[in-house]
Amino acid sequence: MENVDTEKWITLATEYGIRILAAIIIWIVGLWIIKRLLKGTKKVMSSSNYDESLQKFLLNLLGWILKILLILAILAKLGVETTSFAAILAAAGLAIGMALQGSLGNFAGGVLIMIFKPIKIGDLIEAQGEIGVVKQIEIFTTKLTGLSNKEIIIPNGALSNGNIINYTTEGTRRVDLIFGVGYDSDIKKTKEVLMQVVTTHPKVLQEPAPAVTVLELADSSINFAVRPWCETADYWNVYFDVTEQTKEALDAAGIEIPYPHHVEIRKQG
Repeated sequence: MENVDTEKWITLATEYGIRILAAIIIWIVGLWIIKRLLKGTKKVMSSSNYDESLQKFLLNLLGWILKILLILAILAKLGVETTSFAAILAAAGLAIGMALQGSLGNFAGGVLIMIFKPIKIGDLIEAQGEIGVVKQIEIFTTKLTGLSNKEIIIPNGALSNGNIINYTTEGTRRVDLIFGVGYDSDIKKTKEVLMQVVTTHPKVLQEPAPAVTVLELADSSINFAVRPWCETADYWNVYFDVTEQTKEALDAAGIEIPYPHHVEIRKQG
């Protein structure tokens, strides 16, 4: 009797040991094949000039699908009834889906971003109260690099349903500045000084032409709107340079700057 039990345990151990070993081999080989498939798919997409954002999104999605199929194949090899497992998975998926409606919304948002392409990697955007350069568009979230080099993660659901300001699409931006001078200042001379500053700056575009106009007669100053255009990448350089050089030029021309002086940026409409 003991010999029969021993033989039975040996048979079971051998059978399941072989299955486990086969499952491990399938997992290792499967991951290698998935890696090769993803690499080949990426090569095809790159040669077909697919958008970089779309490439990463599709490769990420394809990787998850292939890994799920690999897990199902391993379960089948271990003797798990995959049809029953699929039914359990579907029921669990429904329950999880109800609990994770936000995540599903983010997934749908990611798909919409890939289809309509309001943004792409490398774009400078403003969305959900944040400004940054798009670093990566993933299945559920989009990652930005903020102006102070901080990482910003925005859920795709909120991103796709909210307003997006894309500063890169048009290639150029207008720098909106306001400078105030004293009421005793000569308006014509002040405009000439301000125009000289923006027209001589090497990164200010000549087309569209920069503009200098009287904006308002404020309580303690005559405010001038200074509107130079530049490449998007040069925006902050032009902003800081023009601000500094305007102060120097007005001082050199003997034009009074009221104290305290207020300079502000008005968002481009």
